[in-house]
Amino acid sequence: MFHFSGIPNTLDVISIFPFLVIGLIGFTLCHHRNYFRLRLQGEVLGWSCFFIGVAAVAIGSSYYHLKPNDANLVWDRFPMNIAFTSIMAIFIIERIAERKGTLSIIPLLSAGVVSILYWRFFDDLRPYALVQFVPCIAIPVMAILLPPMYTHSTYWLWSAGLYLLAKVVEAADKPIYRGTLHVVGGHTLKHLFSAMVPVFLALMLEKRHIKMDRRSQLESEKISPTE
Repeated sequence: MFHFSGIPNTLDVISIFPFLVIGLIGFTLCHHRNYFRLRLQGEVLGWSCFFIGVAAVAIGSSYYHLKPNDANLVWDRFPMNIAFTSIMAIFIIERIAERKGTLSIIPLLSAGVVSILYWRFFDDLRPYALVQFVPCIAIPVMAILLPPMYTHSTYWLWSAGLYLLAKVVEAADKPIYRGTLHVVGGHTLKHLFSAMVPVFLALMLEKRHIKMDRRSQLESEKISPTE
């Protein structure tokens, strides 16, 4: 991979920096005069954990890419699990029940930690893959089927699409690397597309307000324009 000024995997390290910026901004806005207008205590806790996880991705992933090995990979995957499990809890708060979602934050975060430890000690990625896979499926499905508490819920679907795109370019890492004359790989692009997910979610938090007519995305699509 591309090296510059003695920095291994230079573009992979640099491309992770946006996570730090959006993570710190998002966490700050969660607490500074309640800029995001979070009404529920569970929301504040859930979104705070999410943006902490996003910011920590920059630190952990940079550390890993500077010296890739299994021991350092733990610090790459750990903050990602914080972000994934926090988002799942947030969605439960917004779409199912505040109390259930708030109570699920600690168990979900713990499940993320356990999945990392299980992989590290037993060399089995299945629990870790499950922690990542379940939110990727459950969140778009719930976004479509369950009535939202807030407006601008389509941002969830845009975010899911960006993450899917990130996984696609990651899978095409080597062909992209060859196609760009060994300058940029799919893994670098994965970082950039993935970083857009918390950007879109932060924009959603800034724009949204309480939805008076709580209909699911699916129900809204079924309503005719004359109704």
